[in-house]
Amino acid sequence: MKWDDYRQSDNVDDYRGGGGGGLGRATGGIGIGGMLLMGVLYFGFGIDPSFLLNSGLIGGGGQAPTQQSAPRHADPNDPLSRFVSTVLATTEDAWTQVFRENGQIYEKPRLTLFSDEIASGCGDAESAMGPFYCPNDRRVYLDMAFFNELATKFKAPGEFANAYVIGHEIGHHVQNLLGILPKVQQAQRGLDKASANGLQVRVELQADCFAGVWANRVNRIKPGFLDQNDIAAAIRAASAVGDDTIQRRTIGRVVPESFTHGSAQQRASWFQQGLKAGKIEACNTFQQSR
Repeated sequence: MKWDDYRQSDNVDDYRGGGGGGLGRATGGIGIGGMLLMGVLYFGFGIDPSFLLNSGLIGGGGQAPTQQSAPRHADPNDPLSRFVSTVLATTEDAWTQVFRENGQIYEKPRLTLFSDEIASGCGDAESAMGPFYCPNDRRVYLDMAFFNELATKFKAPGEFANAYVIGHEIGHHVQNLLGILPKVQQAQRGLDKASANGLQVRVELQADCFAGVWANRVNRIKPGFLDQNDIAAAIRAASAVGDDTIQRRTIGRVVPESFTHGSAQQRASWFQQGLKAGKIEACNTFQQSR
C-alpha cells in the first residue's frame, strides 16, 4: 500500500492507555460474558453487538453507556495510528464519491481506538470480540492488537489485510446509512436462531462486498494505492475469518447453522465482487447466493 502521502482523517478518537475511556458500568447492551461467548462462537471482525442484541440472539437491554473521559486525537507520530487515520480518510473519500453519484450525502462515522475494554453505544465491549461497528453511536471500535492476531493466529499479515478490516466495518456504517441494518433487525424478530443467523451472514457478506467497493474506488481516486499483493492480502484475510475456518480451528468441526459471517469462500468471493464492480448495487447479498 502507498499510503504515506495520503491525508489523515480527523474522525479518530484514541481511548488507549492514559487517554482511555475505560469500560465503565454500562446500564445495558451486551455484557462481557456475552462478548466472551461471541468471541468463542462467532469471532471475526464485523460483529455488531446491537444487531445481535436487538435480534434476540443475545440477551440484554437498557440504556447505552457513555465514555468516562475525553479521548485524544490520533497521535500523528504513531505509525499505526497514522495508518488507521489514513485508511479511514480513504473510506471517507471513496464513499463520499459513491453517495454523491447516487444523489445522497455520506455522513462520516467516527473510529474509536481502545485497548482491552471500553463502553460503547451498544454496551460493554472488550478486545476479545474483535473490531465492530455500533449503529447506535455510528462508531467503529478497534483495538489495534487485533492486527497482530490477524497476522499470527489467522495467518493473514499485511497492511492491506489490516485496512480491509476497517473497510469491512465502514461497510456496516454504509448499511446503516442506507437503512439496511434496521430492516434486517426487524426481519430477524421472531425468527429461530438459525434463520436469524442466516440473515446476519448476509449482512456480513454485504459488508465484505462494500469493502471491495471501497478498494475499487480508492484505487481510482489514487491510482497505484493498491497492487495485486495488497488484493491478495485482503482475500487471505477474508478467507481466514470465515466461519468454517474459525470453527475448524476452535471446535474441530463445521456447524453451518451457527454461521454469522459466512464461509471463507463466501467472504472472499463477495469482497472480489465489490472490488470488480465498484458499485453498491453489485452487493445485494440478500438476493444472490454465493
